[in-house]
Amino acid sequence: MTLPTLAEIEGAAERIAPFAHRTPTLTNTYLNAVTDATLYFKCENFQKVGAFKFRGATNAVFSLTDMEAAHGVATHSSGNHAQALALAAANRGIPAYIIMPKNAPQVKIDAVCGYGAEITFCEPTLAARESTLDTVVQRTGAAFIHPYNNWKIIAGQATAARELHMDIPELDIVMAPVGGGGLLSGTALSTSFLVPACKVIAAEPKNADDAKRSFEAGAIIPSENPNTICDGLLTSLGDKTFSIISRHVHDILTATEESIIRAMKMIWERMKIVVEPSSAVPLAVILEHGERFAGKRVGIILSGGNVDLTKLPWREGNAV
Repeated sequence: MTLPTLAEIEGAAERIAPFAHRTPTLTNTYLNAVTDATLYFKCENFQKVGAFKFRGATNAVFSLTDMEAAHGVATHSSGNHAQALALAAANRGIPAYIIMPKNAPQVKIDAVCGYGAEITFCEPTLAARESTLDTVVQRTGAAFIHPYNNWKIIAGQATAARELHMDIPELDIVMAPVGGGGLLSGTALSTSFLVPACKVIAAEPKNADDAKRSFEAGAIIPSENPNTICDGLLTSLGDKTFSIISRHVHDILTATEESIIRAMKMIWERMKIVVEPSSAVPLAVILEHGERFAGKRVGIILSGGNVDLTKLPWREGNAV
């Protein structure tokens, strides 16, 4: 498979429909007034496993042939992809092997176990993750499903923006946070196919701005020592996601940690919904770059809602 086509995104939507939620799109009078824009929030925090990742994982798992799926699936992840792949595998009735760092949050370990996956722990480094994954794949014969640098994953993530455009036509701008780029590249593809006049603007923490620097340099610049509360946006772009982002994303804007915390708190207080810090980055960008969005109809993908309620960033001592 090469760059996903519209037909493949439509196929992904049909494939995941029996399993994934069709999440709602919400707006909020207060946030519209504060930003001088009309904002539409695609609530992937209401998705299965609490994040958009379930879309891509389900599409990838159910795209495998019976022979490819016979020995299960494997990945390395400490977060939402681990849970998403574990549940998708359970839905297909195949084993899932998840490599997680020893310092992964217990709540995420418990969730992966709850979906029936086998966890192998490793040291919290990329090298340790990859070497442990290789060992597990050799032992089990499982198919490796990359968290974001995978065409089937990207096509699955693209279904969120597809639904947004179906619900809210004629958006001026669509925004998504960017880490490894799976959600952003899928969002950019759906938007380019369905509403080519709509601009795609990515949102990234200023303290983890490797995607912005990569976008401007025209080559992938790896993330080094990111220092942000947005634990879902720490990874570097992959070659597949970068190829789409370079072609179909119009700009990448950043926001400070203070703005991200403010935006997250505003969503909690005003919309009465739970979102994780990564989800709040697009609103934080709008708050910092208001002139770019004033008077516009803006769609925002709220990427997820998995947050440790004992470590809310506006509580004393928890902010970066």
